[in-house]
Amino acid sequence: MFSLSELAPLNQHQSRSKLLKPWWEVFMDYLVVLMLMASVLACTEQLSRDRVVCMPLDPLVTANTSTSGAALNPSLKHPTHVQRNIGPNLHSTARGRRTHLVYQQYVYISQVCYHEALPLCSRFFPYMAMLQSLVLVASGSFWLHFPHTSARIEHFLAILAKCSESPWTSQVLSHAARQESIQEMEVVEKRPPPQPPLSSTSSSPSVTRTRRTSIDSGTDSPLLKRSFATPPSPCPSTLSCNSTLSSTSVGSQVHFPPTKPSAVVDSPRQVISLDKSDGEQTRALFERVRKFRSHSESSDVIYKVYLAQTIFKLLMVMLILSYSIPLLSSLSFTHTCHPEEQALVGYTTFECIHVLSSLLRKLLVAYLTLLGLYGLLNLYTLSWISHSSLRQYSFHSLKELCSLRDVPDLRNDLAFLLHMLDQYDPLLAQRLSVFLSPVSESRLLEESLERRWGEEKLRAMTSVDAEGCCRLQLVALPRLPPALFTLSQLQVLKLELITDARFTAQVANMTSLRELHLYHCAAAVDPSALGVLQDRLEILHLNFTQASEIPSWVLSLRSLHELHLSGRLNSEGGVGRSWALGSLRQLRHLRVLVIRGMLQRIPGELCEVTGSLVRLDVYNEGTRLLVLTGLKRMVDLTELLLQDCRLERLPSALLALTNLRTLDLQHNNLRTLEELLSLAHLRRLSCLRLAYNRVLALPASVGVLRGLELLDLSNNQLQSLPPALFTLRRLRRLLLAGNLLEVLPAEVKALQLLTELDLSGNRVESLPPQLFSSCLELHILNVANNSLGSLPRGIAALSQLCRLDLRSNSLEELPAELGCCTGLHGGGLLVEDWLFLSLPPQVRDVLSRSCPASGTYPESRSRPESDSFPYFSPTQWSFSSALESQI
Repeated sequence: MFSLSELAPLNQHQSRSKLLKPWWEVFMDYLVVLMLMASVLACTEQLSRDRVVCMPLDPLVTANTSTSGAALNPSLKHPTHVQRNIGPNLHSTARGRRTHLVYQQYVYISQVCYHEALPLCSRFFPYMAMLQSLVLVASGSFWLHFPHTSARIEHFLAILAKCSESPWTSQVLSHAARQESIQEMEVVEKRPPPQPPLSSTSSSPSVTRTRRTSIDSGTDSPLLKRSFATPPSPCPSTLSCNSTLSSTSVGSQVHFPPTKPSAVVDSPRQVISLDKSDGEQTRALFERVRKFRSHSESSDVIYKVYLAQTIFKLLMVMLILSYSIPLLSSLSFTHTCHPEEQALVGYTTFECIHVLSSLLRKLLVAYLTLLGLYGLLNLYTLSWISHSSLRQYSFHSLKELCSLRDVPDLRNDLAFLLHMLDQYDPLLAQRLSVFLSPVSESRLLEESLERRWGEEKLRAMTSVDAEGCCRLQLVALPRLPPALFTLSQLQVLKLELITDARFTAQVANMTSLRELHLYHCAAAVDPSALGVLQDRLEILHLNFTQASEIPSWVLSLRSLHELHLSGRLNSEGGVGRSWALGSLRQLRHLRVLVIRGMLQRIPGELCEVTGSLVRLDVYNEGTRLLVLTGLKRMVDLTELLLQDCRLERLPSALLALTNLRTLDLQHNNLRTLEELLSLAHLRRLSCLRLAYNRVLALPASVGVLRGLELLDLSNNQLQSLPPALFTLRRLRRLLLAGNLLEVLPAEVKALQLLTELDLSGNRVESLPPQLFSSCLELHILNVANNSLGSLPRGIAALSQLCRLDLRSNSLEELPAELGCCTGLHGGGLLVEDWLFLSLPPQVRDVLSRSCPASGTYPESRSRPESDSFPYFSPTQWSFSSALESQI
């Protein structure tokens, strides 16, 4: 036996499935039930009392012979037997004729004649009718149970039930009805009132007021009329009560001035609000509807199965009618039977009657009538399918509502299901449309963001950097919180992984915004907000995966000064596929362009901003930069950075950059610097960074760079320094860390303006005394990780020395003259603890005055100020030099 809990899902499925059955499907179901009942009745009658009664027609041919034979043979008792049978029926003998058949012979001949004389229609019609009815029953709901369609239909009905039960549905439709009522009220107010006759002048105001009240109450709204007139849907919903409340609230606004309704339209958040749990469930339902839509619109299998089912039923009806109608003539009451059993019964012809012939004829006529109606309904269904575009669905009635005009048109299976749903109750499609509307989803996200990301929370998240700029970073939000546009003091905004970021006209309230970061965030800008960004935005950082993700509005920011692009770039035909020729011309004030991508050539479009561009940084992520001819036209460049470009020689295009002041070619594959001689006419070049290359030797032509103030040759493979290097009288910072140097030439005394010298990670065994006697401007000296055995006592002359790193050397003691270097007081000396203890106590006190012991120096105070040499604590130092790489 089945329990009620097991039968409940079947009942729920049937109640849900009827939502997709139009009136003709329901009518056909009833017709099939009636046909099945007629066939069952015919089967029952035929099984219980179906028989034929037969009587012989021809006389006995051997009657006289048998009589004489009986007289001659007195021993036969046949006359006595006949007399005994006829005796009781003396009166009936005159009314009929004697047949001389016994009861068993009548039963036998009736059975024989039932199978030989009775037509097939009379014997098997009830069974055929019942089988046909069962086939029609099965084919009537085949499209609801077919494996490829049932799962999709069940999913659709489950989503429909959730949409109808969601409080968001009731609130959105109530809000839409309210806006429609307000619009109708405004139209009525703008309509000129009819001129009443003079006799009714006093009563006209009351008539006008009564009409406005009826409109405000919502009774003229088509949506509200439908919600009240339509019977309740099987899916429970709170629409009716919410619609009543909303209509009441609108009606109460009759006493307000005409400007009040507009305020209600502009602030929908006063009407629509959900708590946290309902909001999360509604967002999940939006995602579920979106996935089901993409899945169901990809095919039209439900439409095809329903069409095939209708055609099959129509063909089935035509087939049944074609062979059933001629059978009506064969259903007769009397039949003539000619059994070949004369030897047993003595007769050759019998007259038989069929007891159920009249009843079967009436049931057959009723059955064929019901079948004809069933066929007509199938023909109507087929004409409805052919004359209606069931694979396209448009919410025409909803688009009349001002808040649901964006509901998209649907196609394929989802469109077909909604067409079937409209035949049952159009209001159900309206409830589903709430979760198909982008405006409805946007309103939900705005309401959720406004609740979770209010102005107070955003202000608490802002921070102030070292430059005094107010910064805010938002990560992984569905869209921008509305409260963001109220932060008028915000200067730097960082947006990362924002799904649907959009800048509206409210961005005008952010009067201090100057810098914008978009990390994998394709932000959209309304036309009203674009002008504000064009006038205010100065710095823009874009991180993307493909160049096609670069927003087109970026190229129209005429006030932009700095543009940072980071992502996969295609240099063929431009910086990216979306960068057409001439698209950079609007960036008339662009001064800094930073590109982090994989370029193979310098884009030619960059030449369009050569009049303003002064700095170009290219971080190529290890991709070989093959073509650099585009640099020749950028004659106004003052800073050029080409890192990770796999350059093996100095580019010849550098010769045209006469205004260049900073050249950074770090992290390349440079092996020789013979082309330095060609840079002699770059008289403004003051900074040259060639670190992290494979330079084996520094040529003497380096001496032609008379204006150099910073030379960075760290992490190369230099074994010696040419004397020409020390002719660069203006050199202030010389960075030679991570090489193979063993000796620092005494010619270093010529660099009297030197303020920083970095020799860490080399093989230097001693420092020339001339360094301490001539380079008196030295502030930073880094000789860590070398082989120094002693430190000259002339170091006391370096009165301005503030950072001295002597760690990881072969020193056994420190000179007491270090106490004369007043700049080292307070943590400027970096040595091991045991070596620091070798100093006299009074010197240790001077060096550690107003600071902890040298072994416990804080990281922030003991870190060198050099930007080319990273700081590591003594326990974390790694000897990353060319010597180690060779080993």
